[in-house]
Amino acid sequence: MTTMKIISWDVNGLRATVGRGFHTHIEVLQPDVVCLQETKAQDDQVAEALKPMNGWHIYSNSAEKKGYSGVAILSKLAPKTIQKGIGLADHDNEGRVITAEFDDFFLINVYVPNSGEGLKRLDYRSEWDKAFGAYLAKLKKKKPIIVTGDFNVAHEPIDLARPKENYNKTSGYTQTEIDGMILLLGTGLVDAFRHLYPEKIQYTFWSVRFGARAKNVGWRIDYFLVDKS
Repeated sequence: MTTMKIISWDVNGLRATVGRGFHTHIEVLQPDVVCLQETKAQDDQVAEALKPMNGWHIYSNSAEKKGYSGVAILSKLAPKTIQKGIGLADHDNEGRVITAEFDDFFLINVYVPNSGEGLKRLDYRSEWDKAFGAYLAKLKKKKPIIVTGDFNVAHEPIDLARPKENYNKTSGYTQTEIDGMILLLGTGLVDAFRHLYPEKIQYTFWSVRFGARAKNVGWRIDYFLVDKS
């Protein structure tokens, strides 16, 4: 069996990240596939920003709204097929999902909607989770899946520094969002990091406020969910 190194990175603005050494990081990490979220760029802008990446196949899915959301897959091996979105107009205008089909599996790169300040989009987020779960279940019938990206939820108390203070108050740690992750895992997926490191405290996001990163007051909201098979 051939191995494949897949990296997921919420770049929070691809063009800005390219200006801060993106290409150097990729050279050092030597991945076979890179999944990017929050590119905040249209498809032509993604292509322009990644122009120096010779030998890579580059695919992106942009939001209708400029400078917002957006995902991309960069792969050394050309996928068999690429699909943008989940096939539902109500959910596909924000450029949140792109799927690459390889011989043995589907790779789904996702930027899950944030519930927003004051949890204004929590109801929409709940609808989105159900629709995304149904999309994954449909793909799983064809071949195994790997889902990666920014899920905008800390699944368990170990996945954020201050669970009690944030529970049902802060976007990313409400029971509704946790239930959404439980629903995804219930389709036969495994949280790969937590499977390998059941008790390890590790974060993937820190607020830019209050020196959160220096204090390691963070959240684990980025995942690889891997088909049990």
